[in-house]
Amino acid sequence: MTELQFWQLVSTTDPLADSDHLANSLTEKLTPLGNEELAAFDKIFNQKMRQAYTWDLWGAAFVIAGCNSEFAFAEFRCWLISRGQTIFEQALANPDSLAKLEIHQKDEYANPYLDEYDLIAGQLYENRTEQELPFVPSGQTQPQGKRFKDKARLVKKTYPELFAKYWTG
Repeated sequence: MTELQFWQLVSTTDPLADSDHLANSLTEKLTPLGNEELAAFDKIFNQKMRQAYTWDLWGAAFVIAGCNSEFAFAEFRCWLISRGQTIFEQALANPDSLAKLEIHQKDEYANPYLDEYDLIAGQLYENRTEQELPFVPSGQTQPQGKRFKDKARLVKKTYPELFAKYWTG
């Protein structure tokens, strides 16, 4: 599994698709893969999740949708990965760039979350083999970087475009 193949499998073409549609689409794409390919896909997915485990991105998720828990931030990172390589890399370099995206709405609020998207390959593998994919700990207990400040004036300074588009606090 190359990174190009990974991004072809995980990237959505519909920026406003809901989480069920995206999960079903990824499941359909992964189902034909062999067990070794599933394991390789899962490894790359987990590398991308660790790469996006930063306070800067968590701050962006906080501004966009009030993201305030580890679980929600994992779902946010899954959503970010589903946007594709270009958006993912732009967001790593400049989280405020996410203001340019259209984000699926739920109850009139931005909903940049994909529940259990990161578990799909492992579930398929386990259904086939009755064994879990090997767990590789990230080695990180905290996101990389410095924790974001959630005061309005500091959020506005750090994420000006996201603040203008999403801040309701």
